Amino acid sequence: MIRQISEFQYLAPEEYSSPFSTNFTIRDPISVLHMSNFLTNIPEYFSKPPSSVSNNSTSDEADTQQNDIIGERKRRRMISNRESARRSRIRKQKQLDELLSQLVHLRTDNQSIMKHLKQLAERHEKALEENERLKEETTDIRQKLDEIQQPNITSEIIS
Repeated sequence: MIRQISEFQYLAPEEYSSPFSTNFTIRDPISVLHMSNFLTNIPEYFSKPPSSVSNNSTSDEADTQQNDIIGERKRRRMISNRESARRSRIRKQKQLDELLSQLVHLRTDNQSIMKHLKQLAERHEKALEENERLKEETTDIRQKLDEIQQPNITSEIIS
């Protein structure tokens, strides 16, 4: 036997007698929609024990909470990693600036030392030239002295 409630039809056994009147209609379309959802979810509702329904919602809530906690941890870790990377970049930049400052200082020192070394080399060269000149002068003076003393020696020998 086919029975009809409002706009819904369903099969019922012949000996089944419904306590509800089958001659009513639902005119509100929203009520029809709610009734349709209710009727389609009835088999699902009765096939699961009530505890499993609440366990699933609790389990879903726990999963959601756990996902939220994991997401929050990931977000915090990501922020922490960004801050760490930022501090690392700042530290690296500071080290680079210090090295550049040291480079400028060392180049300045090097130029000063090279200038001083060049002056010392020039003074050394002048000293070598002066030494050579003095050696030649000493040699000339000795020769003259020997020449002066030689005639005296020969005249003493003769006399």
